[in-house]
Amino acid sequence: MLDRIKSLEKISRRLEPSPAERTALIEQVLAYSNDFLDHIYQLPAYVVSEDKGIGLYDSPIDEGPARINDLLDLLRQHVDRPGLNPASGGHLGYIPGGGIFHSALADYLADVTNRYAGAFFGSPGAVRMENMLITWMASIVGYPDDAVGNLTSGGSIANLIGIVTARDAKQIKAKEIERSAIYLTAHAHHSVDKAIRIAGLKECNLRYVPMDDRYRMDAEALDRMIVADKRAGLHPWLVVASAGTTDVGAVDPMIPISDIARRHQLWFHVDGAYGAFFVLCEEGKKVLVGMDRSDSLVMDPHKGLFLPYGTGGVLVKESKQLIDAHYYVANYMQDTIHSRDELSPADLSPELTKHFRGLRLWLPLKLAGVAPFRAGLEEKMLLARYFHERLSQIPGFEVGPAPELSVVTFRYRPAKGDVKTFNERLVQEIHQDGRVFLSSSTIDGKFIIRLAALAFRTHIETIDLALEILREKVRKLENE
Repeated sequence: MLDRIKSLEKISRRLEPSPAERTALIEQVLAYSNDFLDHIYQLPAYVVSEDKGIGLYDSPIDEGPARINDLLDLLRQHVDRPGLNPASGGHLGYIPGGGIFHSALADYLADVTNRYAGAFFGSPGAVRMENMLITWMASIVGYPDDAVGNLTSGGSIANLIGIVTARDAKQIKAKEIERSAIYLTAHAHHSVDKAIRIAGLKECNLRYVPMDDRYRMDAEALDRMIVADKRAGLHPWLVVASAGTTDVGAVDPMIPISDIARRHQLWFHVDGAYGAFFVLCEEGKKVLVGMDRSDSLVMDPHKGLFLPYGTGGVLVKESKQLIDAHYYVANYMQDTIHSRDELSPADLSPELTKHFRGLRLWLPLKLAGVAPFRAGLEEKMLLARYFHERLSQIPGFEVGPAPELSVVTFRYRPAKGDVKTFNERLVQEIHQDGRVFLSSSTIDGKFIIRLAALAFRTHIETIDLALEILREKVRKLENE
């Protein structure tokens, strides 16, 4: 047995590169990343390719090692080239975010040290850092000092945590689900509906509240629906508002909604995954007034703070409610019970194993300060207004509501032919061009095009380029 152990050790030690090997690997990876960043403003935002990265399959996982330069070539050709380039300032579709360089440094450190950020016992410093960031997030939205929360993988898990907390706080039992009612709009993010189903609430009555002409929840209609549902014997218990819808960037009127929720004793949950961090700038504060009245709030740093994907967040105003919904201790975790100076993230979410994702938020905020984030958010709001104003002056374009945050919707009405078909072709032309990436959606049965300005590399020249490309592609299609 000892001989076998020693022979296995010899092979397994290949997982520990020597200092010289580490240096060589780091140099090549750093050269690759520097080349990517040095050319980021020239790289396309979208590449339509025939192969779609299928060449990766020509290099299957094998027993033997491969050379780093060969692997970087595979990465360049089959991963970083085809499809959407989310790091590009030309990413103006969906809800862009970023991937700021400071976070890459943080992730490197987090991965090398591999701190376990789930329990205070295992890494008190990592947990303190995450709790410090949660407290900071609570402070900027106006939540109390004793509010709690969790840094999640994204808005989907954050919404799930918020809705599960609401379910337990309102004591929604299985036998009561069929008569319980949840209120939201048709523009609520699909992760909300997904969270409702995963939380075992699929049989609840989902009540879709009418919207105004800017696609914001009609608070008066909400009140009437709740009153009518109570008279009909239903049990209203949850209202979900949006602080920035994905389709149009609409912000529901949170002050009247909160008043209604309080009067009828409903839990008030706000999905601010996209829009909540705009509260950092003065223009955003004006739009997001009343967000602090919610019982729970989702806000994604990988959107509004330009961090890499995999960085969401949820806040809950009453700490006991979040703890009661998620706290659990296994026998093998009993050692952790005696070291509880602070709340542990594992007690506040479905996750037990947890990446040290707090470092990727803390390091950029400390290295750069809050000011550049604040300025970047206001810049994106103004860029959206600029685009909306300029596009509305170009004959043939129909623009949607003036942007509240940083999303603009529009379509082109051709001189002849089907409007939907023309705009579908227009999106295809933009994707084939690749210099910027715009996305589409369907609103009120109409095919529309969306521009979302939130990538931290998006600046005025990017918006002017998008306007130029739209003119160019429209001329081409009209001539055809």
